[in-house]
Amino acid sequence: MITDYSIQAVAINAIPLIFAITIHEAAHGYAARQFGDNTAYMLGRVSLNPIKHIDPVGTILIPLLLILTGSPFLVGYAKPVPVNFGRLRNPRTDSIWVALAGPGSNFIQALIWLSLLIGLVGLGIDEKFLISMSQAGITWNLGLLVFNLFPLPPLDGGRILAGLLPVRQSIALGRLEPWGFFIVLGLVFTGIIGSLWMSPLMAFFEWLILLLTSPLRMIF
Repeated sequence: MITDYSIQAVAINAIPLIFAITIHEAAHGYAARQFGDNTAYMLGRVSLNPIKHIDPVGTILIPLLLILTGSPFLVGYAKPVPVNFGRLRNPRTDSIWVALAGPGSNFIQALIWLSLLIGLVGLGIDEKFLISMSQAGITWNLGLLVFNLFPLPPLDGGRILAGLLPVRQSIALGRLEPWGFFIVLGLVFTGIIGSLWMSPLMAFFEWLILLLTSPLRMIF
């Protein structure tokens, strides 16, 4: 996602990245509360304070390793929001909506950043910093959206798949969760997720947000 690691590039990416991660995690907690589980809310995780969502490995170590290895994709994750699925009113179906809330928030943010970019360009505002930040906001949010939809627990896609599968298959998938992090990490560093998952799905969601903002582009 990022190939330029200069101070200027870091500054351009910092704001959209912080919003992308914190809103993603807060959305999980907010959705869980709406469906009956107050765990995240009681622990202060339904918050836009980024410090509450930083994970030493997912937020710092993995992106740093990808930077050092010159990866064309820069991905990571925040500290998972605690959800007691047993407290949800309808655990199997509600867990799907709770899992979708995070990626859904990234999709909405990507739309907002694209709308801002269209407005800036359409109004002839040649502010390179804001334009670059809007582009970064689109890329970060689509990247987090697609990465988190990968169908393996503990990622959101794994939670969604577990909720859709029959009980026996869902239990079998759940047994992978203790190893899911290591499997995903291996797939990231071998480039499999990047080439076979990230690239095609990001292209699809880019097309989708362009389609949804086409009336706005026609106005400008």
